[in-house]
Amino acid sequence: MLLNDEPVRKSVHVEAGDTVAVTIPDTAHEPLAPAFDLPVLYEDEWVVAIDKPAGLAAHGAAGDTGPSVASWFLARYPAEAAAFDADRPGIVHRLDKDTTGVMVLAKTPAAQAALSRSFEQRETVKNYLAVCDGVPHKPRARIEAKIARHPGDRTKMAITRNGREARTDYEVLGEHRAQSFLSIRLYTGRTHQIRVHLAAISVAVRFDRIYGKAGDGRQLLHAWKLAVPHPAGGTLEVTASLPDDMAAEVRLMGLDSLASQYASPATAMRTLADPLPVPGAN
Repeated sequence: MLLNDEPVRKSVHVEAGDTVAVTIPDTAHEPLAPAFDLPVLYEDEWVVAIDKPAGLAAHGAAGDTGPSVASWFLARYPAEAAAFDADRPGIVHRLDKDTTGVMVLAKTPAAQAALSRSFEQRETVKNYLAVCDGVPHKPRARIEAKIARHPGDRTKMAITRNGREARTDYEVLGEHRAQSFLSIRLYTGRTHQIRVHLAAISVAVRFDRIYGKAGDGRQLLHAWKLAVPHPAGGTLEVTASLPDDMAAEVRLMGLDSLASQYASPATAMRTLADPLPVPGAN
C-alpha cells in the first residue's frame, strides 16, 4: 500500500487530501482433484444447494487447501470458480464445522452478490433443529441479546452489552425428562448465535463442548430449511433431512414420530417469478 506515493503500514492514519494506492493481486483458483463429494439438494445455472455433513468447515483459513465446502466447490466447478475474484468462490454464508444441513453456494459472481445482499438485508428464512440439554421455561419464545467476541477467550462468543444485535426464535417440538427437541428461526447471523442464545437460557445444544457439555458426539444442531430469494427471480426453498445421529437421539427421547417427520427425504423447490437470462446466454 502506498500513501502519497510512499510505502506505509496498513495501520497508518490518513488525512483529508491524502492519496492511497492499493495493489490487489489476481486471485488464482487452481483446479483441484475432487477428494470427496457432497450431497447436492438443488442445482441450476446460478446456485447449488448442498447438505453439509458434520466435521466439514465451510472454508479454511487463507491458503488452506484442506477439505472444506470451498475446496469441494473448486474441485467440482473449476470453470465457475475461475470467474470469481474472491478467495472463497461460491461461499455466501457459513455453518459451524459440526453443524449439518442446508448451505447455498453461488455459481457466478452476480449470483453471489445477490445472495449476499439477501442475507445482509434479512430477506432469508433460516430454520434449524436442535437437541438440547434442558427444557425451556416457555414452549415458545424470542431471544434478543447482543453478541460479540468473548472478552476473555477469542475462540468463543458471548452476550455483551456492546455486541451486535441478535434475534432467535424457538419452539419446543417435544421433550423428555431433561432434554428437549427445538425448532429454531434465526433472524440474524452472528457467529455461534443459536448456541450462545440457547446456552444463555440454560438450554445448551447437546454435546456442545464450547457452550454446553461435551459428549461422545458432535453438537446436535441442524440447518433444516433455508428459503432465499433466487438470484434469477422467485424464491428457492430447500430442506435437508435430519441426520442419523440427531434422529437417533430424538428417538431415544421417545419422539419417534418427530424423528420420522424431520428425517423424511430432502426437498427443494423454486417458485418462479419473471426469470432473468441464463448467465452467459446470448
